[in-house]
Amino acid sequence: MIELEGVPELIDPVMVAAFEGWNDAGDAASTAVAHLDKEWKGEVFAALDAEDYYDFQVNRPTVFMDAGVRKITWPTTRLSVVRVGGEKPRDLVLVRGIEPSMRWRSFCNELLGFAHELGVELVVILGALLGDTPHTRPVPISGTTSDPDLARRMDLEETKYEGPTGIVGVLQEACTHAGVPAVSLWAAVPHYVSQPPNPKATLALLNRLEDLLDLRIPLGELPEDARAWQLGVDQLAAEDSEVAEYVQTLEEARDTAELPEASGEAIAREFERYLRRRDGSPPGGHATADGGDTGPFRRDNPGGRTRPPKPPRPGGEDEESSED
Repeated sequence: MIELEGVPELIDPVMVAAFEGWNDAGDAASTAVAHLDKEWKGEVFAALDAEDYYDFQVNRPTVFMDAGVRKITWPTTRLSVVRVGGEKPRDLVLVRGIEPSMRWRSFCNELLGFAHELGVELVVILGALLGDTPHTRPVPISGTTSDPDLARRMDLEETKYEGPTGIVGVLQEACTHAGVPAVSLWAAVPHYVSQPPNPKATLALLNRLEDLLDLRIPLGELPEDARAWQLGVDQLAAEDSEVAEYVQTLEEARDTAELPEASGEAIAREFERYLRRRDGSPPGGHATADGGDTGPFRRDNPGGRTRPPKPPRPGGEDEESSED
């Protein structure tokens, strides 16, 4: 049952979604949507019925005290709406939750029901996967779509992925069948330092979202958090000669592969972003690169620095490729 009471008429709405779990290496994607919700003070207007989609032995509810009263928070997916101000204001419908345990087709149909009722013009789904990418280089972001016309118009790749998929791929396919334009943005997270948080990957997703939607996102402390994260990983890698050697191998491979792109559209996009920020005005287990499952992230110390596991020897994995 869709309840939209109290939601104002939206302006050029775009739905931006992210889901914790297999599609969310380093919590990069879900943290990006949480950042949008926090910076623009989103108001939750709907939540899906948790019993329809979640196995509570897998995603357990949590108990908390509220003014001396014991309450329970159930794992679910919530929708909020934020308004992006400026000369051309527009609204974002933010979808944030956990990859469902069951009934994925019904889950996607319910989200598409919200999109239809709200007049959503585009669905952008954020994801993050583990890949052979060095933490010392810019985070690779791939934008994909199943729509050839949308791929040409928005400078995206037409997805050719085959293999295991998560709720990101299923939702994008559901959008395609429903005639709703949909895009997936994927961040590649270094597999040798996969534990959350990864503010550098979150920042890269938000930058790509800015370019895609032609808006300016307040970044708050994310740039500083990203720099601190990289310095911390630098220190950890320096303590282990095998890790340092492996990172150097990844750097050389990355630099060689991307050399032709160093003076093309990538620099143009970065320069446009710089101008927008200087002017201060708006311009108008987890998925891996080979589709495998790495098991659950370590969450025993989410706020601290954990020594990264020793990586496999170079040459043991395939080149990175994004999912749907």
